[in-house]
Amino acid sequence: MSQNFTARAIEKSVLQAPTPTEKAQMPEQGFTEQDWRRLLISLGENPDRAGLVETPSRVAKAWKHWTSGYAKDPAECLKVFEDGAQEYNELIVLRGIPVYSHCEHHLAPFFGSATIGYVPNGKIVGLSKLTHLVDCFAHRLQVQERLTIQIANALMTHLEPQAVGVVIRCRHLCIESRGIRTQGEETVTSSMLGTLQSNHALRAEFFAVERAA
Repeated sequence: MSQNFTARAIEKSVLQAPTPTEKAQMPEQGFTEQDWRRLLISLGENPDRAGLVETPSRVAKAWKHWTSGYAKDPAECLKVFEDGAQEYNELIVLRGIPVYSHCEHHLAPFFGSATIGYVPNGKIVGLSKLTHLVDCFAHRLQVQERLTIQIANALMTHLEPQAVGVVIRCRHLCIESRGIRTQGEETVTSSMLGTLQSNHALRAEFFAVERAA
């Protein structure tokens, strides 16, 4: 079963990079090992037993990775190439980009894949840069709708293409492991910018490529 939403730009995406001062402060903003020890104690566990002795250190490192996107600048993820791109004005689509993020409501993981397509306007990016861009925004506390919008807006801002399309398909553990506990539901979000909003033939082409096996 799929839940389909169209991501609307009803919320301004934060595309600016953190300031040097903010970057310098970020390590101190994370949970320390002592914080995680206190969490284990609050759950009724003994943080000094063999299986948990190193858990606070591991979890602190894991969350530093899972939230590393706050320290990344989307512009730095999108190295632009102009040589050889001037004549290309058709869709470029990258499918199957892994998405791993955490829901800001329950801190539960959600995961899946993204498809990004764009029609260049004299500039292209290395394909791996699109994966880096997804990680930049996914490695933050997120909702899938905002994640979709942020990726699309970053591409429009820094690449200035004729069109951008982003589709994200994810499973959310906050649904599957708690609450109604429905298994296997996939949430689908999309954002279409530029000529993909008005050019129905181009839009149909993008979705055909996105859905192709």
